[in-house]
Amino acid sequence: MLDKLYESKNLKGDFTGGLVAGVVALPLALAFGVQSGLGATAGLYGAIAIGVFAALFGGTQTQASGPTGPMTVVSATLVATAIDITGGLDSAMGIILLTFILGGLLQVIFGFLNIASYVKYFPYPVVSGFMSGVGLIIIILQLFPFVGLSSAKSTLAVLQDLPRLFAEINIPASLLGILTVIIYFLFPKITKAIPSALVALIIATLVSYLVQMDVPIIGEIPSGLPRIQIAGILDVDPSAFSLIIEYAIVLAVLGSIDSLLTSVIADNMTKTKHNSNRELIGQGIGNMIAGLFGGIPGAGATKGTVVNINAGGRTKLSGTLHGLFLLAVLLGLGQLAAHIPLSVLAGLLIPIGFKIIDLKGLKHFRKVPKADAIVLIIVLLITTFGSLIQAVGIGLALACLLFMKKAGDLSEKGLEVGPIAEFDGEKPWQDETKFYEKHKDSVIIKHLYGPLFFGFTSYFKDQILNLKGDIKAVIIRMDRVPYVDQSGIYALEEVIFDMERQGMVVVLTGLQEQPLDMLKSVDIIPDLVPEYEIFDRVEDTFDYIKSQLL
Repeated sequence: MLDKLYESKNLKGDFTGGLVAGVVALPLALAFGVQSGLGATAGLYGAIAIGVFAALFGGTQTQASGPTGPMTVVSATLVATAIDITGGLDSAMGIILLTFILGGLLQVIFGFLNIASYVKYFPYPVVSGFMSGVGLIIIILQLFPFVGLSSAKSTLAVLQDLPRLFAEINIPASLLGILTVIIYFLFPKITKAIPSALVALIIATLVSYLVQMDVPIIGEIPSGLPRIQIAGILDVDPSAFSLIIEYAIVLAVLGSIDSLLTSVIADNMTKTKHNSNRELIGQGIGNMIAGLFGGIPGAGATKGTVVNINAGGRTKLSGTLHGLFLLAVLLGLGQLAAHIPLSVLAGLLIPIGFKIIDLKGLKHFRKVPKADAIVLIIVLLITTFGSLIQAVGIGLALACLLFMKKAGDLSEKGLEVGPIAEFDGEKPWQDETKFYEKHKDSVIIKHLYGPLFFGFTSYFKDQILNLKGDIKAVIIRMDRVPYVDQSGIYALEEVIFDMERQGMVVVLTGLQEQPLDMLKSVDIIPDLVPEYEIFDRVEDTFDYIKSQLL
């Protein structure tokens, strides 16, 4: 599906970007396939289907899609649950694949119903806690494969089984895992032209093969085109429908959030604007087709998208070529991939698990409002050791309850609690009129009203990041902002960083006690906005702007 006639000048960059993104995706697709419990082949099938069809039908020009850590963790949980219910993988495949297909269908429905406009309202602590929990799950579940042993399917079972980790360790497998991690981190210091994950995969596998190490390997990977798996899907027992619907909803929501976050990153890098609803439709189609062929579901892959753009990718052709490259690998190199040790794949997944953990949110754990910190930790713990579905549901419920309590407390104190962004640059406040009339073409004054909560941050970012014209400075007036939560802090940080990157000077004025303390506690002041650009009175702000810039 092309938005316009293809411009030949993009061909070279799209080809290079697609090729590099495919190379990056290959080892991860194999690793995620193994972690899902369906095997490396399922990872490849998913990467091919999602990579090609999400690019063709999606709404982000440079998106490279495929299996991702969060989606794989949910898929692995589903696989383990379905096997427990049915007694074996073969009998569970109908439940598993029907769930994948339904999850994709829900994403398509989300796109047509404009659900994308609501996804952005997820509170930061809920997203942070969930992502950190997913990262911990990946790390914990790869501990046993890293040392050449089979692993339990749940984090609690792995931790209970830790004595076996040391008693039965496979030394050769452990050495290969360590070698993989070392190459993964050190090779980028030599060159970033070749993905370190691929280099680590090839070198460690060659060492294992040439030395003839006795270590668990992927094993046979079918070559040729995959077959549609309809039979098992049609024979699903109706008693499993509740499980299917439950996990399909989680996959659809998580895949949507994962993809749209990557789309925003792509927009920032290419200075374009993605179509959120169309992106969900494309991702849904890709996941439905992946499920039909026995592949695991995925989403927009941040790493693949970034390398695609950096390598020159500019249109949907780049994402499509990234998927076709993986198809070529499946058709021609499947037998070579069969020799990859499982400890090598674990050596790739463990660093990825650490990257998924939201270190930023955890670092500020003791500095953000206590309510946000509590929500983050609760979601993290339930995600890691309990139910992924319950983690998100409980987190959202707690965040909403705490939001309503804080709004009620502020109202009782007689403070104005209104929608966040009544941006009225054309209607200056009385104390701004004279300055505004003289400098309105080069300085913008933004007024914020009421608490800066998670429910308002998306609109706030959209308004400020869309500033146009020859703007030299932005004055953000916070006289009427009594409270800022964790989502508000990071939203403010993002827009200030983006404006300063565009060469604008950002000045804050009228900060009340709680917002000022929060901005200092997470080092936005003075790291991003120096203290000499913080003012109590707007008149002092105007004097500074005139003396420094005008």
